[in-house]
Amino acid sequence: MPRASTTSDAFNAVAELRRRQILVFLADQERPVGDIVVHLKMRQPSASKHLRVLHRVGLVRARRKGRLVFYRTNAAPLRHLHEWTQYFERFWSRQLLRIQDRAEAQAHPSPKTFEQEKP
Repeated sequence: MPRASTTSDAFNAVAELRRRQILVFLADQERPVGDIVVHLKMRQPSASKHLRVLHRVGLVRARRKGRLVFYRTNAAPLRHLHEWTQYFERFWSRQLLRIQDRAEAQAHPSPKTFEQEKP
């Protein structure tokens, strides 16, 4: 079965690691493509391609100033992704609590547990 186009919606667009990195980089401040290229160590055509995809699905906004185009993350479409992933948070939370309990038990074994482990 062919994979869905990564340009069809926010879910597919953020499946690509580089696009997530761009979104994080643009979250606090609008920046031109050149800044993205330098900061994320990407080639300009690749950065532009990812920005086109993110812009097409509404995850970034673009503002032209002379010859430069400034981009900034538009977090509103991410709300649907956040709401969907919240359903699964309860699974992560339980698993993380179990990991924490095991780590603490190993770091501070009770005397009874220690005596049982002796040969």
